[in-house]
Amino acid sequence: MQLLTKTPSLPISLLILTFSFQCSFAQKDSSGFVIFPVLARSIETGWSIGAASSVTFHFKDKEHAARTSNIQGISIYSSHRQFIAAINGSIYFPSEKFIINQQLSYSYFPDKFWGLGKIAADSNEEDYRYHQYYIYLHPQFLLSKNLFLGLVYEYQNVADLRYDSGGLFDKENILGRAGYHVSGMGLSVTFDTRNNAFSPDHGALLQFYFNHFAPAFASDFTYTNFVVDIRKFISLYKQQVLAFQAYGFFNAGEVPLRSLASLGGANEMRGYYAGRFRDKNMYVLQSEYRTPLFWRLGAVAFGDVGNVAANLSGMNFKEVKYSAGLGLRFALNKTERLNLRLDYGVGSDRNNGFYVQLGEAF
Repeated sequence: MQLLTKTPSLPISLLILTFSFQCSFAQKDSSGFVIFPVLARSIETGWSIGAASSVTFHFKDKEHAARTSNIQGISIYSSHRQFIAAINGSIYFPSEKFIINQQLSYSYFPDKFWGLGKIAADSNEEDYRYHQYYIYLHPQFLLSKNLFLGLVYEYQNVADLRYDSGGLFDKENILGRAGYHVSGMGLSVTFDTRNNAFSPDHGALLQFYFNHFAPAFASDFTYTNFVVDIRKFISLYKQQVLAFQAYGFFNAGEVPLRSLASLGGANEMRGYYAGRFRDKNMYVLQSEYRTPLFWRLGAVAFGDVGNVAANLSGMNFKEVKYSAGLGLRFALNKTERLNLRLDYGVGSDRNNGFYVQLGEAF
């Protein structure tokens, strides 16, 4: 599962000196633990330095081996004076009868805001900053083959939010601009036939979940978040893969700033600053062609369309946003298909960006 839009993107680039260490280590066993320095660059953070760790392991029973479990930790500081510390991952228990997805993070993040809606001029750009504490827990229980029922819990505390008085935050009456915390619970249904957790070459994912935030859960705002995530992976000739994703993010109620739909970033609409366009609702359609080159190198070509809107009637192709790009892949672990991802995306409205990440966009 990709990181939620409420959390700042976590750019990860491993230094060259760590490549050979991790690759040789991982080939000896499907389990491994590594700690490595981080050097990264993205649109939102500029250059970042820090440290990261990764744990991969398998649970096995007499008949079935689960997919590879992974837990990743990272702490980085950027040239834009941003700080992010996070732990996230997925744990697959024996025979995948039980799965836990989780994310815990703290961030201090100077950011940018252009206002709400699908039409937000470059000249609107305003700076703001905040501290955020974030918890996301998603345990899932196997109902039948490939079908899971899950519980969703999310907590978010946005504190010390600073912005220019009288600007867009005040003019557009942005909820949560004085700081807030929200807490919510919900349910998920997932049908998952993907053959790999990191980079599947066949299978599909169909996931729907909702999360309700209310004072009963100690939330400052009352709203409901709905997410639909559909992915399909088609194996072609000689390890070539076509990958598709349809992603919908919808809200109803009083939605605070960091819970709004946020278009852009390293995992969707690459080429746009994460949050370049914000509103209550969003859809994104992505496609990607992946092919091996030689040794541990691969290449991709991708294209995306997406948009935001205040209500469902506005979820159309008027003022639609486009992006496309190319990328390279370096296999850190060929057995587990864990890749270092380098992507360059170009969007409409003169948006573009370079990304270095661990793992595929979807």
